[in-house]
Amino acid sequence: MRILSFTGGAGEMYCGSCLRDNALAAALLARGHDVVLTPVYTPTRTDERNVSRAQVFFGGISVFLEQQVPLFRHTPRVFDRLWDAPWVIRLASKRQIKVDPKSLGEMTVSMLRGEHGFQAKEIAKLLEWLRSEPRFDVINLPYALLLGLAEPLRRALKTPICCTLQGEDLFLDGLGAAYRGECLSLIRAASVHVDAFLPVSEYYRDFMPGYLGVPREKMHLVPLGINMDGYGARPARTSQPFTIGYLARIAPEKGLHVLCEAYRMLRERTRGEPARLAAAGYLPPEHQPYLDEIRRTLREWGLEREFEYRGEVDRAEKTAFLQTLDLFSVPATYEEPKGLFLLEAFASGVPVVQPRRGAFPEMVSKTGGGVIVDADDPAALAEGYLALWRDPARRASLGRAGAVGVREHYDVDRMAEAAERAYQWAGSLAGR
Repeated sequence: MRILSFTGGAGEMYCGSCLRDNALAAALLARGHDVVLTPVYTPTRTDERNVSRAQVFFGGISVFLEQQVPLFRHTPRVFDRLWDAPWVIRLASKRQIKVDPKSLGEMTVSMLRGEHGFQAKEIAKLLEWLRSEPRFDVINLPYALLLGLAEPLRRALKTPICCTLQGEDLFLDGLGAAYRGECLSLIRAASVHVDAFLPVSEYYRDFMPGYLGVPREKMHLVPLGINMDGYGARPARTSQPFTIGYLARIAPEKGLHVLCEAYRMLRERTRGEPARLAAAGYLPPEHQPYLDEIRRTLREWGLEREFEYRGEVDRAEKTAFLQTLDLFSVPATYEEPKGLFLLEAFASGVPVVQPRRGAFPEMVSKTGGGVIVDADDPAALAEGYLALWRDPARRASLGRAGAVGVREHYDVDRMAEAAERAYQWAGSLAGR
């Protein structure tokens, strides 16, 4: 198949959705398909070979200027080329502009209005480029927030449209009631132009039809998958402190503060025994006070010296970091539909303790690589941590099961196979 796949760039951040989209495109290319992976908003940053194009559509600077200043909705293309240049967008991304969903409500609505929004000129640019390209067999949008493109793409190209679903509800719920309601209404209206929605987990497949108001029969599961290269079983460790690890964005919704509270409870019952809490992941500038407050609280508890924040890590640093852990936990405070970090922990043979929410139970159940406890309950997490600390044989057994299970159920080739089936189904439906 010839596949056009869009991916939403996240500036200078390693983004789970970008990593997933790039891994899928690379796997499909390896399977002989002709895949064009095209960034929107900003170039993508990945920790594997980046297979996306250099050209960025809906450049973040253009989209912002067109939203804020009517003049820029009509400027000649020669001017647009300057601020659409990837190096200019990268330079702007390094300024780490705050991306609060509430401040993006109007822009999200405008993008969902498609050709009736302030970014209509960007759609015209995209369609002009597509008319010069060989025909695509299927087009994949990266999330429902770009469904304003579905109708113009389908009308101009007569090509099946698919849309990945991978975390839209967290963003939409953060917009506020008015913007959220308008966005959901626009998504429902645009969904008639989509042949298949591709949720990344069973949880999301079951949840999103009701949330978005789209038909369940359009849902085709394409579960997450990762490239296992570089991940290996954690070597046996006997002399180091018992280490609990966290690898995710540093943000309240990911639950680092919950992990710290559970760690405090754990240390009340293991006083005098060596232990360590290690965290890594991207820190958005707006969440620096959140991390500062965590450090202040740990200092009050007398645990600051046991905590280490490693910062954002690349692939080599990530795999090395996971090798140092005895236990892994990211107690998210929302219904996480992805959990790419769990697959990385499983692949490294590290057992996990996770709350019962979102996609976590199905991932642990399929791999056998960890323990599920009650959500929003630091005491339950602490009990899970303690149980595995006191039972090295069970830790090792869970680690081995996770390493085998993730390769059986969440390998990147399985993700590619599921995407192929969904694309073929969408093509057969569009042909009727």
